[in-house]
Amino acid sequence: MDSDLLFEVNDGIGTATFNRPDVLNALTLDMYARFRDLLVELRTDQSVRVLVLKGSGRAFCSGGDVHEIIGALLDADMKAHIEFTRMTGAVVVNMRLLDKPVIAQIQGTAAGAGAVIALASDLRIGSESAKFAFLFTKVGLTGADMGAAYLLPRVVGVSRATELLMLGDSIDAATAEQYGLLNRVVSAGDLDRATMEWARRLTDGPALALSMTKRMLNNEWNMDLISAIEAEAQAQALLMMGEDHRAFYETFREKQESRRSGSQ
Repeated sequence: MDSDLLFEVNDGIGTATFNRPDVLNALTLDMYARFRDLLVELRTDQSVRVLVLKGSGRAFCSGGDVHEIIGALLDADMKAHIEFTRMTGAVVVNMRLLDKPVIAQIQGTAAGAGAVIALASDLRIGSESAKFAFLFTKVGLTGADMGAAYLLPRVVGVSRATELLMLGDSIDAATAEQYGLLNRVVSAGDLDRATMEWARRLTDGPALALSMTKRMLNNEWNMDLISAIEAEAQAQALLMMGEDHRAFYETFREKQESRRSGSQ
């Protein structure tokens, strides 16, 4: 992995770091492509059970690099533009298709594509300096980019999503938490610890149960209630026959028997 997109694995936790701190971790075409491909590789990488996304320095990610992307594409033809937008969309698709929890650790700015990458994560934890801006309309583009118009209403509601996507205003960490865009806000000094605490809990948890939960959350977005209940019944029946569920029962039974023995 090149120096502008770092990746390391430590005891089941994979950490991908956007590493262009001098430009608030703005994404280049190459970074987009390598991040897209990394997400595919992680589907079958058994050494990684949880993925953490973060940025170097004082920002999470400020979106696409103005010069290396906007400047480069401005005079390109339609084919080049659609190839680019499909590539950026594939990043979000691959994040949602990754059957492992993804945690976005957000300090400072998450803007444009950076805001959507955070949005597409399963959990978002931010420092008090975190701020979001879906600023596409402010640069003359539709706010519906990389799945933002699909994902954001499901996280914050249609009214809030309309406000954020149409006005493109920046919101601070407290507001993002109030809207539900951040799951939790902590002090800057606690951000690494709090993120790793969640990552460790997920890594130590039942992998199949977590992956099935993410899969069902994805699948049920467009189902009616009856279809969703049937899909959940089938998924739960499979998990009830799994080793993790059996291990829970065996542990519970042993504790109960131990208590009974101790009371005699």
